[in-house]
Amino acid sequence: MSTYFDVNRRKFLKTSASAAGALLVGTYFVGAAPRVLAGVLSEPSTQAKQANLFVALRPDGIVEVTCHRSEMGQQIRTAIAQIVADEMEADWSMVKVIQGKGDPKYGDQNTDGSRSIRYNMQRLREMGASVRYMMQHAAAARWDVAPDTCVAKQHTVTHSSGKTLSYKDLVRDALTYTPPGNDAIELKDRSEWRYINTGMAHIDLHDIVTGKATFAADVLEPKALVAVILRPPVVGGTIKKVDASAAKAIKGVVDIVEIPAPKGALQFQPKGGVAVIAENTWSAWQGRKALNVEWNDGENGRYNSEKFKQQLLDTVSQPQQHVREKGDAVSVLEKAEDKLVADYYIPHLAQAPMEPPCATAMFSNNRVEVWAATQNPQADMATVATMVGIPKENVLVHVTLLGGGFGRKSKPDFSAEAAYLSMKTGQPIRVQWTREDDIQHGFYHAVSAQHVEATLDDNGAIQAYLHRTAFSPIAGLFQENANAPMDFELGLGFTDNPINTPNLKLEVGNAKAMVRVGWMRSVSNIFHAFAIQSFIAEAAHKAGKDQKDYLLATIGPDRILNVSEQGAEYGNYGGDKTDYPLDISRLRHVIEKVADMASWGRKMPKGRGLGIAAHRSFLTYVATVVEVEVSDSGELTVIKSWSAIDAGTVVNTDTVKNQVQGGSIFGMTAALSEGITFDKGRAQQSNFHDYRVPRMSDAPLEVEVEIVPSEAPPAGVGEPATPVFAPALCNAIFAACGKRIRHLPIGNQLKT
Repeated sequence: MSTYFDVNRRKFLKTSASAAGALLVGTYFVGAAPRVLAGVLSEPSTQAKQANLFVALRPDGIVEVTCHRSEMGQQIRTAIAQIVADEMEADWSMVKVIQGKGDPKYGDQNTDGSRSIRYNMQRLREMGASVRYMMQHAAAARWDVAPDTCVAKQHTVTHSSGKTLSYKDLVRDALTYTPPGNDAIELKDRSEWRYINTGMAHIDLHDIVTGKATFAADVLEPKALVAVILRPPVVGGTIKKVDASAAKAIKGVVDIVEIPAPKGALQFQPKGGVAVIAENTWSAWQGRKALNVEWNDGENGRYNSEKFKQQLLDTVSQPQQHVREKGDAVSVLEKAEDKLVADYYIPHLAQAPMEPPCATAMFSNNRVEVWAATQNPQADMATVATMVGIPKENVLVHVTLLGGGFGRKSKPDFSAEAAYLSMKTGQPIRVQWTREDDIQHGFYHAVSAQHVEATLDDNGAIQAYLHRTAFSPIAGLFQENANAPMDFELGLGFTDNPINTPNLKLEVGNAKAMVRVGWMRSVSNIFHAFAIQSFIAEAAHKAGKDQKDYLLATIGPDRILNVSEQGAEYGNYGGDKTDYPLDISRLRHVIEKVADMASWGRKMPKGRGLGIAAHRSFLTYVATVVEVEVSDSGELTVIKSWSAIDAGTVVNTDTVKNQVQGGSIFGMTAALSEGITFDKGRAQQSNFHDYRVPRMSDAPLEVEVEIVPSEAPPAGVGEPATPVFAPALCNAIFAACGKRIRHLPIGNQLKT
């Protein structure tokens, strides 16, 4: 237990309740959703009329705003409502959020990649502004005046003469007007924003704190049976023999159903296995324990993660395919008499959301209805349709609240399981994963090895830099036997390396996945930022320079970096390079900002140290400083962290700070967790006792965050704070005790 952090459970709950109460004042909240299939989240009112795709108007003046993205704690339901309500000049107390179902009409609904605001802010503003236009024109017609003499403000339209009409009085007339196209619609000036770029309370907070919010496991349909599945312990494994006699004898067990193994590329298909279907969860669990199943492990049964680690390290020790080159780094390094060489390693990681996957499905008349904790309802539609052999248009997906996601719940194998079992039994089925299921049968973050070499000039600057990366690609999910990382994965912190040196070469090696590899919060930025930011700190030490000063010198002067000029294929997170250039000045600014926040350069007591790291990911710039203490016996205490974030235009300032704080703690997992290890193709960890995520006692007492004011286009927020935490932490450890951490997790390295 940290000597700096001692909050007992009673005090924590008391403090949290007080904070929640303070946040509730003056905020409209969605009412408690009935925990039945008919009311997972607020349904549109039958009296509401659609003004456009995202906004519906009720006769009583209530505005229904549809959120087509998934809510998993990042407060996207609040942010979307803020944007629309601001532009339409709605009274916040008159705004109600409706959760959108899976439907291509909304466009992309995949809530990952830190894209929800970036992809939608402009069109949401236009949707809100179009309703304001309709209200102003309806009022102008009522008064027989020019529309430009009417001003909408806080659910009311006022004429220059002083006459007023409420939105409620104008709803019917407003719906008869067709606003101009998006190019012609008039948006508010930034100076007029009322809700955007402010801190506003989470609209679902009251329901969550009071237990009224509906998550996937809260969806209760009286006739639904519960399914718990015994899945193959090895990816690609199949059933050899099943003895279900003992399971069928368990009271409450209704049926035993085999789920077919996936065919072809894994994609988001279920792993297969044997489902125990019962009247309740307890009976299903007991039935699963009683199953006797023999497995054919297949070729992945030989997977051992420790041997794979050495294979990756061997790969990056040899020349590989180059992906970006400037000057002649290889020649300079070959001639160098003194080189800095380092290998870095990060193990498999699991997303481990607090809520394990869960879905309820009803199959009837060649149609399926699904209620799921999903990040991507349209992926559910496609995967379920394939699983049960119907058109995806025949699949309706309701999105519940998510108790965390981090990328795991954008892979809807659990929804496909529920749909398949409902089809086979003719009953509504709720598939419930356990924590052990999630840890042992997930889509893991790729294990990675990095090899970095550099030589320094007489002034200590990096004269030549060589970096090789190797990791199992996500492409393996979608293409059998794929072993080469895709350009988009390399674009996550590797090909966009900001080091300013006359000689640079980046290379990538192959590595075939023998487990299901999928994206996790910040994806391959995790291991790329760890290697680059750790290595820069090592070079600073070798050069006898201050970490922060050397980092600034190494990324170089203010400029726009175009890595394509050096042969790199760079997708820029799907952002237009004109709107979202790789701007070194913004990276430098967050470094300087966070150094000021942490009072960088102050004298530290014995055993204390500061570490710094900075990285651009998802078009956002983040720098973090971590302060640690390492005792003589090797006990680590993380005292405090500071982060500066430049995410361009932000919607909810409180949310941004929350996301940076959460992303920082999530980043601690890579450093502190033992990771997921495999032997004979089987995950060796099963729950939080052996896959340790940071506890409150591990976390810093304070995570201080400052947002850099910006009028740049909105960028990502949910992920960019994660990659910088582990290198900043490890750099701080070196500053505190002189121990260099290159292979994660930290484990007992400080005690040896």
